[in-house]
Amino acid sequence: MCGFAGELRFDGGRADVGAVTRMTACLAHRGPDGEGVHTRGPVALGHRRLSIIDLSAAGSQPMVDDATGLSVVFNGCIYNHEALRRELQALGHRFASTSDTEVVEKSYAQWGTDCVQHFLGMFAFAIHEHASGRVVLGRDRLGVKPLYLDERPGRLRFASTVQALLAGGGVDTSLDRTALAQYMTFHSVVPAPRTILAGVRKLPPATVRVVEPDGTSREHVYWEPDFSRDPDRADWTSRDWEEALLASLRVAVRRRTVADVPVGVLLSGGIDSSLVVALLAEAGQTDLATFSIGFDAAGGESGDEFEYSSLVAQRFGTDHHRIAIDSARLLPGVDGSVRAMSEPMVSHDCVAFYLLSQDVSASVKVVQSGQGADEVLGGYDWYPPLQGVPRGEAAEAYARVFFDRRFSRLGDVLAPEWLPERDVATEFIAAQFARADAETSVDAALRNDTTVMLVDDPVKRVDNMTMAWGLEARVPFLDHEFVELAGRVPPELKLADGGKGVLKRAARGVVPDEVIDRTKGYFPVPAVRQLEGPYLARVRDALTDPAARRRGLFPRATVDRLLADPNAERTTLGSNALWQLAVLEMWLQEHGAG
Repeated sequence: MCGFAGELRFDGGRADVGAVTRMTACLAHRGPDGEGVHTRGPVALGHRRLSIIDLSAAGSQPMVDDATGLSVVFNGCIYNHEALRRELQALGHRFASTSDTEVVEKSYAQWGTDCVQHFLGMFAFAIHEHASGRVVLGRDRLGVKPLYLDERPGRLRFASTVQALLAGGGVDTSLDRTALAQYMTFHSVVPAPRTILAGVRKLPPATVRVVEPDGTSREHVYWEPDFSRDPDRADWTSRDWEEALLASLRVAVRRRTVADVPVGVLLSGGIDSSLVVALLAEAGQTDLATFSIGFDAAGGESGDEFEYSSLVAQRFGTDHHRIAIDSARLLPGVDGSVRAMSEPMVSHDCVAFYLLSQDVSASVKVVQSGQGADEVLGGYDWYPPLQGVPRGEAAEAYARVFFDRRFSRLGDVLAPEWLPERDVATEFIAAQFARADAETSVDAALRNDTTVMLVDDPVKRVDNMTMAWGLEARVPFLDHEFVELAGRVPPELKLADGGKGVLKRAARGVVPDEVIDRTKGYFPVPAVRQLEGPYLARVRDALTDPAARRRGLFPRATVDRLLADPNAERTTLGSNALWQLAVLEMWLQEHGAG
C-alpha cells in the first residue's frame, strides 16, 4: 500500500519534476517507509512506499526495468503475486525482487493491458512504456484504490489523492455544479469520473486508460458483475448458496493474509468483521490482533459496541485492543478527518475510522475490515421496499428511498446560482438502472450500490482514513470473485432475516449467535450525529466563515434555520442535514477550493 503521482507532457516539454516532487511529498502519510522520483523526458513518476511485501530496497518504487523498457508506480496489493511470479518465470521472465510491484510490471510486459485480468487484489498503477512514450493507468475492479486526474492542454497529472494534485499547482478548483447536485442527492457520493472540483477527475473502477504521447487516450472497462440469475445454479437451494458464499469468503479472507508483516482486523462487533475474525481463527491463525473503538455517549446514543467486539475476541482468543476515544481527541479528529478526505464525505464515521487508524497504526501496518457486505448482500433498509417493484419502475422507487432530497427540493439547500439546469442525479440513476444484467429491481439497486455508491462512500472512506496514518486496509467482502457470486444470489435470500439473510444463516455455528441476532449497528460517533457544544460551534464557524459567505452555496435562511435547531433535520438515510452542509464547507475551506 502506497501513494503515487506523476506527469505526462504532450507539448514537447520535459516533465515538471518540481511539481511531481511536491505531489509525492504530499503523499508521505500513505507511504512513510520510502520515497522516490524518476523522470524520463516528458514523463515523471513519484512514489511513497508503505513496506508490506518484500521489505527490502529491491521492492522500492518507481520501479524501472531497462530489460522490459518499463517504469511503474503501484498502489495496493496483488494477493496472487506469488502464483503469477511462478507463471511468469515459466514464461522466461527473471525477477530481482519478491515484490508484487515487479509482478505488475512483468505481467504488463507479458500480457499488455490484459494484465489486469490476471490480478487478484486491489490496485492502482501507472506504467510508462519507454519506447512508445505511452502511459497506461489502471484501477482495480471495485475501486478500492483511488486514482485522480488533472488533465489540461499539454499535459496530464495523476495522483492517489486530490490533495497531491493540488500540491502540484494550477488545478481548476471551481466547483462542478453537476457533482454538487450529486453530492447533495447521493449522500455525498459523486460518481466517477467527476469530483466536486471542476478540474479534477477520477479514473472509474475496473478501467484501464491508455494515454498516447500526443495526449489522445482510450479507456476500456474490463470487468462488470452480473446481477441476474445463473441458469447453471437454477436448482440451488438456500443452503447451497450459504455454503458457496462461506467457501468464497474463506478464500477471500485467506488471500488477504498475504504480507511480510502481521495482519490485524478492525473488529466492530457486527457480523461482517466478526465473521472475518472467525474464519481467520478457523484457518489456524493465532495471536490475531483485533481493534475496536468507542466514544462517549451523546443525545441518548451509545458510543461503542465493546460488548459485542469483546465477546467475539474472547470466543476466538484474539489479542484484542479496546480503544476508548477521550472527548479531547474528538474535535481535533473531526478537522483531521476532513483534511484526510480526498473528496468531502458526510458519513459521521469518517472521524471514527480516522482516530481508530491513528491508534491501530502504532501496532500493525495491515488490517482486514468488514466493509462492503451491506451493499453486496442487501443489508440496508432501502432494499426491502424495492422487492416486488416492477423492473421498469426501479429507478424511481430507489430514488424515493435513497436520495437525500429530490431535484424539486435542492433549492431548499442550494442557492439558485448553484442549482443545475436539469435533474442530473435522477438522469444518472435512470441510466444505471436501465442497463442489462440486473434481473429485478433489488438486483438493479444492489448493482448500482456495489459498483457506484460503495466505491465513492464507504470504500473511499476506509482508504482515506486508514491511509492518513499509513495503515493498509483490506476488504474481503469486495473480493471480486465473492462479489460475482453474491450478484447471482436470489434477492429474496439476501433480504431474508432483516437483510443479509444468506450471510447470517451461513454464519450460524461460525460466529456467536448473539452477534448474528443483534440489532444492526453502525460505527457510532454520537457527538457528530447529535451536534452540540464545541461540535456545533465548529459547524457554525464553518458555515458563517467569510469564505462560506462569499461562496454562497447555501441560502442564508437555510443555514440560520438549521443552526437554530441543529439536530431536527435528517436526510433520508438519517444523517444530520446540518452536518452535510458543514462538511462540504469545511472541506472547501481546508483545501482552498471553490
